[in-house]
Amino acid sequence: MNEPIPVTRTVDHGTAKLMPDVDRERAWLLTVDGAPQSYVDLDAPTHLEFEYARRLGYVLDTVGEPGRPLDVLHLGGGALTLPRYVAATRPGSRQDVVEADRGLLALVTEHLPLPDGAGIALHTADARAWLQAAPDASADVLIADVFGGSRVPAHLTTLAYAREAERVLRGDGVYLANLADAAPFAFLRSQLATFAAVFAELALIAEPGVLRGRRFGNAVLVASHHPLHAAALARRTASDAFPARVEHGAALRDFTGAAVPVLDEDAVPSPEPPDGAFGIG
Repeated sequence: MNEPIPVTRTVDHGTAKLMPDVDRERAWLLTVDGAPQSYVDLDAPTHLEFEYARRLGYVLDTVGEPGRPLDVLHLGGGALTLPRYVAATRPGSRQDVVEADRGLLALVTEHLPLPDGAGIALHTADARAWLQAAPDASADVLIADVFGGSRVPAHLTTLAYAREAERVLRGDGVYLANLADAAPFAFLRSQLATFAAVFAELALIAEPGVLRGRRFGNAVLVASHHPLHAAALARRTASDAFPARVEHGAALRDFTGAAVPVLDEDAVPSPEPPDGAFGIG
């Protein structure tokens, strides 16, 4: 049998590389300019290798009744890990994926094709522009996992953007975002203040070491108008191989402190990760 070999291609926003996992027969790691972006096992779409992806998966599992099909809008495509997860765990779901990098989408769909009948529509567009054109109350879940290089673009961090997200979600919908920061958390606090101005309920999922300011890392922001399943989420995240904490309520308001919502004219990207923060090997 032929061994899979790495694939390297220049895409719209850098150099993408697909590397086979020697331990899993049809699993691949996607990097862009050396930064890990996605991991996909074509034989096991419910396998979420990255810790932040598992945390997003835990939240997805708590939306509505288990197994109920969802309408999901993904801002940021990568290797389509989470769309595959939703298609496998909630058959019949309708999903739209918005990815600005046409070359990256072409690479992924060529080498890591979606299963037939997955119900996943792919669109090449700017995430905020697509969101602004999306119909009211058209999504159960909106997942933002957009990084320009290793930074969240500024125009996806603002109050106007948060209001668009709220408009597109249904009344019981859930907003999820993969963010990254380190102490003193100016970016993360500003995002909490921004989404608290629009949504009634917030939660933040991150490793204790990140929340204590010991290192740079990912944090998953959850926003909704209805109470979140914080206890169930806390159990799932605490039992993970890389345990995380779920912060919500008064503790999260204390963490947010005096931060204020971000206006378009004041927006900045998330901070540049230190060298090696998201390295591989």
